[in-house]
Amino acid sequence: MRAKSASYPYLVWMVLFIVVPMALVVAFALTDRSGAFTLKNLAGVGLYSNVFLRSIWLGAIATAVSLLVGYPLAYIIAKSAGHRQGVLVMLVMLPMWMNFLLRTYAWMTLLEDSGLINRALAALGLPPAHMINTQGAVVLGMVYNYIPYMILPLYSVLTKIDPSVIEAAQDLGADAKRVFLRITLPLSMPGVISGITMVFVPAVSTFIISKMLGGGSNLLIGDLIDMQFLGSAYNPNLGSAISLVLMVLILICMGIMNQFDENGATEGGVLV
Repeated sequence: MRAKSASYPYLVWMVLFIVVPMALVVAFALTDRSGAFTLKNLAGVGLYSNVFLRSIWLGAIATAVSLLVGYPLAYIIAKSAGHRQGVLVMLVMLPMWMNFLLRTYAWMTLLEDSGLINRALAALGLPPAHMINTQGAVVLGMVYNYIPYMILPLYSVLTKIDPSVIEAAQDLGADAKRVFLRITLPLSMPGVISGITMVFVPAVSTFIISKMLGGGSNLLIGDLIDMQFLGSAYNPNLGSAISLVLMVLILICMGIMNQFDENGATEGGVLV
């Protein structure tokens, strides 16, 4: 009884800040400005299919880059001595202590045509490079801001792998490559799945990064929603419909990733 009563505050919180906002999004998406039921808003989302595809594409690239960079870093941290792990984890988390907007603004000063990078290139006698207001700059901003969410789950899983399992594989004659492919990688898949989800979801829905580093030519879903609620094209009903479709897409992606996680939980750790 006490355990049940202890869950009441969480249930109240969940209803107020999860159920009610989602219900309002659905209500606005399925009504017009007069409050009458309509599917026009959902039909209008199809006009922005190119924005959805661009957001998913750039989010997927940022997630892949974060995984390729984050996995080796997480592996190095997990294999470091105990007193060094805390320092390395703190260095990974250190940028997160700074305001998200300031971190993105700092990249603007680096990537703009008269920024620090192009000044350094000019000092070396090299031609300037146009980096700001490009899709590459958007992906770079996503990776920089979200890669800690890839590294930390991977580090958490890698540190929990029993060293005796790896030692047993080595005793059976497995080299370093085979130990990694047959033991370490399969056992770390829960961290991989968690990291992919934690990076892809905010990357595909971001709007500050694309607005500051991508310019007006790289409109993403987050920018589109922002325009419908706070921009000149004020239309909260259409904005809610776009948000609803985005939530459905994210839930589908998370469901697919969870399927891989469930399959991976029963595999791995077997030498063939």
